[in-house]
Amino acid sequence: MTRSTVISILCCKTKNCVALVGAPGVGKTAIAEGLAQWIAAGKVPAELSKARVVEVDLGAMVAGTVLRGMFESRLKTVIKEAENSGGKIILFIDEMHMLIGAGDKWGSNDAANILKPALARGRIRCVGATTFDDYRKYIEKDAALERRFQKVHVEEPSTQATIAILRGIKQQYELHHSLEIQDAAIVAAAELAGRYITGRQFPDKAIDLIDAACATAKKMML
Repeated sequence: MTRSTVISILCCKTKNCVALVGAPGVGKTAIAEGLAQWIAAGKVPAELSKARVVEVDLGAMVAGTVLRGMFESRLKTVIKEAENSGGKIILFIDEMHMLIGAGDKWGSNDAANILKPALARGRIRCVGATTFDDYRKYIEKDAALERRFQKVHVEEPSTQATIAILRGIKQQYELHHSLEIQDAAIVAAAELAGRYITGRQFPDKAIDLIDAACATAKKMML
């Protein structure tokens, strides 16, 4: 349901930006990563075919900006490239609440105010992600920014849905660890994480368990 909702919003003519809102660890970032996979696999409408997802790392963009206007120039360059792509660049902003105040230490516009005009024109597609608390604390207080996004609640996936997520991303971990991950290990990771790891959410806790298990197995092979 979340996947189809995100795709539908991105295909809108206006207000085609998504705010993924949910508890830490429920897979908001994984949805953005999955979007890139869906596009590559041709599982999206023609409007999104050949599009690419580009992450906007606000922290990295702010780092090293020692002169007034440097951050604004960097962000405007990204925005211009996205606008000129004809919708073929989808910006992903993790921790989107950081838009509020980012880059304003010299009294210049922050990231939110730099981005708003482009969002208002509807010429860029954007996916943001944040928690419920940070959405209420920051995004809801900036009505001009909030209304440019359609909010999508991301609920914690079930054990079976988590297994499907793990199957979708296992190749990344196989390549990283140079190991083959058996399907039985994926099922066990989801079931054991659900049974024994409390205080954290699916799929994050199951992903971490797979990663740690691969690291341990690789170490034992040395």
